[in-house]
Amino acid sequence: MYEPFPGNYVWNLSVNLALCMGASMGEIDKANDEVRAIAREGEDKGTEAFFESWGHMADGLVELARESEAAGDGLGASEKYARATAYYMTAERMQSRSHEPRKAMYARMLDTMSRTIAAAGLDVERVEIPYEGSSFPALFVPGEGEGPRPTMVFCNGLDSVKEMIYLSVRDSFAKRGISVLMVDQPGVGEALRLGGLNAIPDSERWASAAVDYLETRNDVATTRIGMMGWSLGGYYAPRAAAYEKRFKLCVSWGANHNWGELQRRRLNREGDRPVPHYWDHVMWVWGHNDLDAFIEFADGVTMEEHMHRMTVPYLITHGANDRQIPLEYAHQAHDQAVNSPECELKFFTDREGGVEHCSADNMEPVRSYIVHWVAQRL
Repeated sequence: MYEPFPGNYVWNLSVNLALCMGASMGEIDKANDEVRAIAREGEDKGTEAFFESWGHMADGLVELARESEAAGDGLGASEKYARATAYYMTAERMQSRSHEPRKAMYARMLDTMSRTIAAAGLDVERVEIPYEGSSFPALFVPGEGEGPRPTMVFCNGLDSVKEMIYLSVRDSFAKRGISVLMVDQPGVGEALRLGGLNAIPDSERWASAAVDYLETRNDVATTRIGMMGWSLGGYYAPRAAAYEKRFKLCVSWGANHNWGELQRRRLNREGDRPVPHYWDHVMWVWGHNDLDAFIEFADGVTMEEHMHRMTVPYLITHGANDRQIPLEYAHQAHDQAVNSPECELKFFTDREGGVEHCSADNMEPVRSYIVHWVAQRL
């Protein structure tokens, strides 16, 4: 993994995720130069300086994108807006929830994402999914080809957003004739920030709502819908597929089999964490204010008593050098999926790349493997 901030895993992870979304090394190096010194003081201190540095970089790109639009270059403008989206997103997700300016930056991120789509006329549709008296948003990317198409529901983890999914995956499924519904489910993105919807352990509730929505579309082959997620989505996805039987296959991009147990290990400083201000963030996601009570609650976020309900083909991918999720969880997920007709566990090593958490060091090998696996089965 590219490590511009030696010894600061959380900041390095954020930079690598931005690269996976199409960041420019030259642009981010300039922004990083402004914060290298303070990065040595730990993952929490200095995040506001990072916010300012990367936000300024994104603001400059937006100005350039508008110049491209004025010159009639919509495709060039879209590329610039896309990178600005990645930079705003990266800066915003590193802040404490109490950092008030993050709200305005999140709004700018949503705006630049919409401009990314509009400037190039990308085939991406924003949709709203009814859910238990409320709703949550998603991006629908249709697969290429005629007729109703198979579709994957792709959910986020603890701290990603639907725009990150899109910028990391783009049209890799679509080129194989598979549509993707990229959701901001409860606990992430707009559902959390704007809708106040907290995460829930029984992810089949919102995943079923996503399937209900897909069944209203005449461009979806409703008997060929799959479920996938990355990071904490590696728990959400199999939990949903275990109980929502309309899903025909499942993918965990990172085997987050026993997330509750992992929180107790993190209290003991075992392993690395995905975002600064970590405990503040997880309690925001799940709607808790007391850490002790939250840890007791988190014990229920596990597939230990549920994996036997997995009755569809199931792919688990995991980086051999994942510093956040223990490799043993990947083995546990595989070994407990005893009723899956086809359960595959694939570790990615230095030979292929994609060895870090959710392949943040190199997403292409893992993304390509997953898309090919899904296409063969859906």
